[in-house]
Amino acid sequence: MFGPAHHLVFTVVGTLAAGIHPSGMAIEPPVGFLSGATNALDWFLTAVYGTAMNWLSELLGVRMLGYPYMQRAYLAAVCIAVIGPLVGTFLVHREMSMIGDTLAHTAFAGVAVGLFVNTTLSLALPPLLTALVVAVVAALLVEVLVEYADAYTDMSLAIVLTGGFALGSVLISATGGDIAVGIDAYLFGTLATVSTGSVGLLLAMTGLVTGVVVLAYRPLLYVTFDETAARAARVDVPLFNRLLVVLTAFVVVSAIQIMGVILVAAMLVVPVATATGARSFKRSLVFGVLAAEVAVVAGVSLSYVYGLAAGGSVVLAAIAVYVLVLIGRRVRSNVGGAGLGWRRRLGTMRSTNSARSAEPDGGREDE
Repeated sequence: MFGPAHHLVFTVVGTLAAGIHPSGMAIEPPVGFLSGATNALDWFLTAVYGTAMNWLSELLGVRMLGYPYMQRAYLAAVCIAVIGPLVGTFLVHREMSMIGDTLAHTAFAGVAVGLFVNTTLSLALPPLLTALVVAVVAALLVEVLVEYADAYTDMSLAIVLTGGFALGSVLISATGGDIAVGIDAYLFGTLATVSTGSVGLLLAMTGLVTGVVVLAYRPLLYVTFDETAARAARVDVPLFNRLLVVLTAFVVVSAIQIMGVILVAAMLVVPVATATGARSFKRSLVFGVLAAEVAVVAGVSLSYVYGLAAGGSVVLAAIAVYVLVLIGRRVRSNVGGAGLGWRRRLGTMRSTNSARSAEPDGGREDE
């Protein structure tokens, strides 16, 4: 069902990523479809989205909303807040929260591969493209280890995580630290390097991930909660397991520029934890996205105003939202419990009075 779609996904991602220079700036695309897509994206960011943000900046009196690089940063952050919880909700319910951290570290190795090749061979490979390739390979490797090597999931994650980070550190040391400066932005995240090409990649990833989750929602749900029943229903469990980890790789690589390798996994987990009180799985998806949106807007704003790291600001904002929701849930539970207790006591008193009034002489004993 999704076999041909996989080839289309890799084609689209590779094409979009090819429009991003290692420095983070957009490079001149070839004439054709990509050129038209780039022009359309520039028009949207300038004439539509940019105009709306400029108007909002004047309306609210907030100058940072009128800066083009902040407009791109907000749009990229909003996209991350959509796709992170969409995929993360499935991962958390499958007890695979750590796969985001694993793929982030392998994406770090992918960035190091791109910078290493560019330095040694004088090429211009986009580090995000090499990070995407390495992260997808690592995601599939995790599934292979689980399926064919009889390794536990946490063991597979640990092997791939340490292997990816080790590869990245070896490549950095092999160049004498020459690529260490270029890789810092990917480690901690920054708003300044969010280029038009990066926004285009994130918009494409948002549409792709959202579309796949919508189309494959039911089988992904079956596989998430009961693989045995899913197999009995003739669902291709290995296929959807691989699909989920590949989507996770897409999310991780897409979010690296703002969140950074070290903190990108938080957007797969913290908003989902915030939405755990939802009454249904679909509601948890919606609430997770809403919590993530609040966190990224607050985090990006704090990052600009106080000159803080973008990834750290977003994660702290997400944790703050989680704590506030947790406190609100506890207060509501206590207030509701107290109210229920008083209602029960009042009901008991009324029942007792009614029983007494029903007795002869108003329930009084004869003297």
